[in-house]
Amino acid sequence: MERLRLVFMGTPDFSGPSLDALLEAGHDVVAVYTQPPRPAGRGKHPRPSPAQTAAENRGLLVRFPESLKDAAAQADFRDLNADAAIVVAYGLILPRAILAATRLGCINVHASLLPRWRGAAPIQRAILAGDDETGVTIMMMEAGLDTGPILLQAKVPITPKTTASALHDELASLGAGLVQPALRGLAAGTVRPVAQPTTGVTYAPKIGPDEGRIDWRRSAAEIERQVRALNPSPGVWFDLNGGRIRVLAASMAVGEGPPGTALDDRLGIACGAGALRIERLQRAGKTAMSAADFLRGNRLPIGTILA
Repeated sequence: MERLRLVFMGTPDFSGPSLDALLEAGHDVVAVYTQPPRPAGRGKHPRPSPAQTAAENRGLLVRFPESLKDAAAQADFRDLNADAAIVVAYGLILPRAILAATRLGCINVHASLLPRWRGAAPIQRAILAGDDETGVTIMMMEAGLDTGPILLQAKVPITPKTTASALHDELASLGAGLVQPALRGLAAGTVRPVAQPTTGVTYAPKIGPDEGRIDWRRSAAEIERQVRALNPSPGVWFDLNGGRIRVLAASMAVGEGPPGTALDDRLGIACGAGALRIERLQRAGKTAMSAADFLRGNRLPIGTILA
């Protein structure tokens, strides 16, 4: 097997398994590029990204430029003399000079079956849309947003119980298993890039903080998917007596009524179509609890309208 000089570019936890896979395969990761430390926690102290922490723990060179658009940053990248760059949820746009700076190009691990769900939030968008499958695409990067030709793909089902957290971990592992054979095949000429289909293109914009607010006028099926797709971040919530309540788990229920109405004494709530049963929830600043525990300390009379 050819041992390649690689630049790895990633930021969140999703990137970690792919970095591990490349190191375990014996490649020489000459640098890890990641987002700069960002303020986090109550003290707003700069916190390194998961990729930075993982790379430093392995003794790898770490770089976190604010941008790759300036000539100096591009020269630093070229001077690494890498055979390829592996990009996994990096978070910065790669200019053409970076895309063309390595012998084999820039290879992206993307958490969808392209061309469906190009963009920043493919995992959440697939669950929100009610897709019955998704997967991972290993693709060659080009100037367009996730438009490059495909090297390898693998599928996984999305079940009625699939959560964003579980799907994130499954796809991170799946991507790690694909990136090495894709890279090896590209270097050997046995895996050739294939253009993406021109039909079936959809986009997965970044999840906004307000997308977690429950609109009880929507169907129970939509809200149940919202709960599975948007936990832990940004979270799914409604207002009760001036306080925010996060919904951590919910299921479909039987019943109907004006949207937002409490239908029974077990947190069955009427929606625009059907009803939802809240199973696990959390008050701001409090620990998560079951619906039964919540109702022991909080009255929610039948007929109450939730905001």
